[in-house]
Amino acid sequence: MKFSRAYVEITNICGLSCSFCPPKPKPTQTMELPFFKKALAELKPYTDEIALHVMGDPIVLSNVRDYLDSAYALGFKVMITTSGFYLDPLRREALFHPALRQLNISLNSFNKNSVSRTFEAYMEPILALCDEKLSREVDFFINLRLWNLDDIYSESRFNERLFALLENHFSLEPGMIALQISGERQSIRLASKILLHFDRYFEWPNLDNDTLTHGYCQGLGKQIAILSDGRVVPCCLDSDGIIDLGNLHETNLGKILSSERAVAIRDGFSRGECVEELCQKCRYKERFNKEV
Repeated sequence: MKFSRAYVEITNICGLSCSFCPPKPKPTQTMELPFFKKALAELKPYTDEIALHVMGDPIVLSNVRDYLDSAYALGFKVMITTSGFYLDPLRREALFHPALRQLNISLNSFNKNSVSRTFEAYMEPILALCDEKLSREVDFFINLRLWNLDDIYSESRFNERLFALLENHFSLEPGMIALQISGERQSIRLASKILLHFDRYFEWPNLDNDTLTHGYCQGLGKQIAILSDGRVVPCCLDSDGIIDLGNLHETNLGKILSSERAVAIRDGFSRGECVEELCQKCRYKERFNKEV
């Protein structure tokens, strides 16, 4: 059994309240470094890539470099997702690490929060990071995410402001970005290994949604997630641990992945069936459109 990626939530703290994220009722928690190392050791037979994110922002941790060091020591490639609000010089320097494969920055975090920071002040360290990446010629990707597209272009004013700033900074033709938006997922190259990535808003899994028992998901097939308290869940969208397969503080990963519940989930998806209630009520699976 091999996964394309494992999501490891080293903290569930992000410091923001983005309107596109679900509420955060659970207590704030950070995964201690010794336990993180234990989790990595157990993950190693199953994947070579980890993403330090489920709900929190790993850049809030002043010692994020220690986590990257631990991942690098075991040969993992790392993906980090951040809001971009914590990119002070110290943390920016920590990101220039040989373990880092991709940095995702969620730009639509800015206009979905009530913050005193100006748009220009928010973007300045992000663009400084991009410039430094280019000058140092490092290999990791920077993915500037703009996942706010919808049928009525509700964020058009913010997007136009952002596009103008990016076009000016990266010496692109004015209006070029808007011309290339089709409303579907796509990326626009801003510079070498720096992309502006578009996608539509998506709906987080919710037990109040209608039930749809048929479908396929990558959970337990291409990915798993480990929450900051050690619980293992099938995918990165189960931030509340509703499908709790077991806790790494109590049970080893191999036993968790071979449990009756985990096997039933995998077997169900192979038949195009969702056996868990949360999966039945998740709309994200509709994106995969896989025939089984």
